[in-house]
This record gives sequence, C-alpha cells and structure tokens, in this order.
Amino acid sequence: MSNTYKDLQNSHPCFGGHKNNVGRIHLPVSPCCNIACRFCDRVINDTENRPGVTSKVITPVESTDILERALKVCPEIKVAGIAGPGDTLASDYALETFKRIKEKFPQLIKCMSTNGLLLYEKADEIIEIGIDSLTVTVNAVNPEIEAKLNKYIIYHGKKYEGIEGSEILIENQLKGIKKVSSAGITVKVNTVLVPEINGDHIEEIAKTVSKTGASIYNIIPLIPKFELADCKIPTCLQIDEARTKASKYIDVFRHCQHCRADAVGVPGKSEFSDQIYQRRLNIKETFSHG
Repeated sequence: MSNTYKDLQNSHPCFGGHKNNVGRIHLPVSPCCNIACRFCDRVINDTENRPGVTSKVITPVESTDILERALKVCPEIKVAGIAGPGDTLASDYALETFKRIKEKFPQLIKCMSTNGLLLYEKADEIIEIGIDSLTVTVNAVNPEIEAKLNKYIIYHGKKYEGIEGSEILIENQLKGIKKVSSAGITVKVNTVLVPEINGDHIEEIAKTVSKTGASIYNIIPLIPKFELADCKIPTCLQIDEARTKASKYIDVFRHCQHCRADAVGVPGKSEFSDQIYQRRLNIKETFSHG
C-alpha cells in the first residue's frame, strides 16, 4: 500500500517533510526524453543546479550500490527518487531501478517524476511496483497554450508537432493522473510558469488536475533558456499571484529547491552528490523543469 498524502507530508521533502530534516537521493538512470519542451536544455555537467542536469547517467544495477553508499553518508535519506535527466517512462530503466529498490530497500519511499506522455499506458506497472509519489509536469491543459511551450512529442515512434502533439500529451497526462491517483498513489503536479504564455492559465491547470486526482501543486518560475531565452523571468509578485489563484483548488507547495537529477541529501541543508557521484560541484544557477 502506497503512503498517503498525509504520510508524505511528514516524510517527503516535496510534500512538507523538509520541516523534519528528511533527505532524498535522485538516481539519474533515465537517459532519453520523448517530448521537446521549448525551455528545456538537458545537459550532463557538474555546474548547473537544476532539474534535467546530472554529472553522469547510471544503470539500474549501479543504482543499488550508490544507494547503499548514500545511506551510510546520509542516513536521513528516506526517499529514493528518479527525475531524469530524461523522462522516466521514455525507457525501462527507472521502473527496473524501482523494482530493485523495492527488493533491497523496502523502507524507502519511491518517488518518480514524468512528463506524463506514457503515464496512462504504464500506470498498471507503476501501481504494481508500488510507487509512493508521482510528479507530473503539466504546463497547460489547453493544447494551443501547450504548443507554445512544447515543440513536439515522439509517441510510439512517430513525431507529432504543435497542437496535435499537445492534444495527445494532455490527454495522456490527465488520464494517467486519474488512473494512478485512483489506485492510491499521491500525485504532485509541476507547472513551469512562463507569464506571457501560461500566466493566465494557471488557475485552469490547478482546477483541472485537482479534479483529476492530484493532491499538491508546484509552480516553478522559468529561468529563460533555449527557445524561450527571450521570455521574462517571473517576478516574485507573479509567482505569488499564480500560487494564490491555484490554492483555490489544490494545496500549493512553496519550498521547491530546483534539485538536480543527481541530488543527494536534505534539501537546503546538506548536499552529498559530489561525494556519492564522485563529481566536483561548481554551481551555476539555471533552471528548466522537474
């Protein structure tokens, strides 16, 4: 039985557990992605502190050894998460890793992030493995708006561009959220706030995903990159207004640390990723999505 939302508020950094000195490890086992976000710049390096970035991609077999080492260094770790650097469902590596974690580290909370394109069709496997919390990045529930944020998708080997691709993505996201949440999995939705594109759409997203079964909503400010490099960074006022609108319909998370795909430790308090993944960390602040 998966942990409930109430359970996760005490034991997961992204649901309120940050107050209780709870640690997490991100295992960067997912190498590829199946959608082309216009703001996303996935790279492998030691310098950028944002989702979608890792110093290396590891294998499911390597992940258990890394987890064992991380727990010795940081016993506060309660959550094993996979958030990239690509999409967790675009390959089989994330689900294979979670099967290994379930067997070897059954005490750990299993947490996964996805863009949701394949969520509906992989929902039964996610439920069977016993994922405790699932984060889905939903940047719009209107295909015309989504097409301004996402260039294309690759779905079952075929490329779908613009509104056509956005329609498939949104439908699969919402059906997937409904299916996994109905099975008792706690769902968090992330939205990258791009004021001139989806700034007036946040309330509709929050309302829709709440009805579909999401429990908590995280609004993430864009740091302009890639095709949206000319877009303006959301101001603190714009972020606060978006969160206030969303909070009419769903709990809003306000403590996101914009973690890398290979983060290790207690968010905002300790970071052991350079030690665990044997990299030299030199932070440069940028951000895409998570």
